This record gives sequence, C-alpha cells and structure tokens, in this order.
Amino acid sequence: MISPQIALHDPIFRAYFWIVLISLAIGGATLGFLRVVLKKDTASMFRTYWSWIFMAGIGLIVVFLGRIPTIVGVTLLAIYAFKEFARASGLYRDWWMTGAVYAGIVTVGISSVISHPRGEEPGTGWYGFFVAVPVFEIALILFIPILRNRARGELQRMSLAIVGFIYIGWMFGHLGFLANASNAYGFICYIIFATALSDVAAFTFGKIFGRHPLRSEISPNKTWEGALGAFAVAMILPWILRFSFPFFGIWQLILTGLIVGIGGQLGDLSISVIKRDIGTKDMAATIPGHGGILDRIDSLIYAAPLFMHMAGYYYPLR
Repeated sequence: MISPQIALHDPIFRAYFWIVLISLAIGGATLGFLRVVLKKDTASMFRTYWSWIFMAGIGLIVVFLGRIPTIVGVTLLAIYAFKEFARASGLYRDWWMTGAVYAGIVTVGISSVISHPRGEEPGTGWYGFFVAVPVFEIALILFIPILRNRARGELQRMSLAIVGFIYIGWMFGHLGFLANASNAYGFICYIIFATALSDVAAFTFGKIFGRHPLRSEISPNKTWEGALGAFAVAMILPWILRFSFPFFGIWQLILTGLIVGIGGQLGDLSISVIKRDIGTKDMAATIPGHGGILDRIDSLIYAAPLFMHMAGYYYPLR
C-alpha cells in the first residue's frame, strides 16, 4: 500500500525524489552553460526542459498522494491519450466506438482500484478482472455494428477502437495496477524514470553520433547510434538503481534492462508507425517540446506491462 504517510518515510520514494531533482538541476545547468557560455540557441530545448519539470513535478505529486490517486492519474492520462489517437485517426467522429473505448479504459481503472469481491486474491486490485477486461471490451466493440445494424466501413472503426483500447487503455493501464504491488514505489518510480532517461539518451546519442537511420520510413530522425545508446543506458540502470528492487536476481536485472532498452523503443516506433500512416508528425501539441500526451507515454505503453508481468512471474506482486 502506498500513501502520503508512507511516502514521507519510504527510502525508495525519497531517493527518487532527490534523483529527479538533481537530474533536472544538472539538465538546467547544462542548458544554461550552452546558452550563456557557448552562445547556443537553446530556446526549443528550454521549452522541452520546462515541460520535463512540469511532468516530473506532477508525477511525483500523484505517486506521493497514494494508490488511488496514482491509478486515477494513469486512467486520466489513458483517456486523454486515446482522445488524441481518436482525433488523429478520425475515429472521434464515431461516438459509439469512442464511448465504448472510454468505458473500457474506466473499467481498467476500476479493476485496479477494487479488490476481489470474495477475497480470493491477496492485497488490493482485482487482477483476474483486470486481465479479463479486454475480452468484454472487444465483445462490446464488435457488438456495436450489430446493434446499429451497419456493415459498410465498420471493420476500420472496430479495428481502430480495439487497437486504441488494447494499446492505450489496457497496456498503459498496467502502470496503474503496479500501485497495488507490495514494492509499488520501487516498480513505479523505476519504470517511469528509466523509460524517460532512455528516451533522453536516444535523443542525445542520436544528435551527437547519429549517422545511420534506424527505420527511415517510420521515424527518419531516429538512428542506430541513438538506439544503441539508449539500450546501453537501459542495461546499466537496473544495476545503478538496484535499490528499487533489492530482491531481483541477475536474470531479473538483465530482463529489466531489456524491457526498457528494447520495449521502450518499440513503443516509440509503434506510435510512429501510426503517425506516419495517418500523416501527422505529433498526435497533438499538448506538451511544449514533446507533442501530445500519447507521444510522451508511448515508451511506457510497452515497458510497463512487460515489466509488471516479468516481475509477477518471478515474485508475488502483492
């Protein structure tokens, strides 16, 4: 269980508070050096930097407030990210389908909050219902064309709705369910911080060393050098931040690095596939320097569920 009272005295949460604070201070000092000493144009980088400060602050506050605020926060992010997806893909014009997906996302959040009604699962969160929600949601989406007696054009709408729910609502919803874990602070703080730092590493290594496109038709600005740099950082982080999960063995630490180093980048590229197909650069312009909410959480969409199920396979989550 996580709560404000526990967070104040939890060594893992307090460690990440200072890690994030120091990281942001170093980033700000670096940008200041580039601007004042080297006379570089850092206007766009500073916009991105201020967005990082805002997002880090909100994230720390939500996790500090406890289990239910964390789950609610993840659910609201998923709702807004799906809204961006629906608008960009054209699905937003179909309120039957979008309404069904919103209902599914809320149900994922509810399944993370409530406990098993007969007490057959330990701790909080109804895991059995959580993993079964996609069955009911897909059944609902497939039922909509039958209910309104339509056939033409329904396959595309159903496909977009299913992808939107599974990818954004359910997969990302795993981050919220991690708030029920006995090691919630270690798991949540690590996976968010590690994926964010891996994204920064990919951008930095790509800018400095990038020569060879990673997937030119999907994301022209991404390079093999950036991807390898991010992968290297992701593989090192579990050892540096081992205090996040002191019970992890060598294999679990390696798998954690692989999940963030490969899974995080696959999440980014998967969203890029969708954006290229619908002809847009960003899903939205919600966050200055970052694009939309979906553009910012895409790495977590892959990394969070893979990490949760890996940890749950080796150790009891609750």
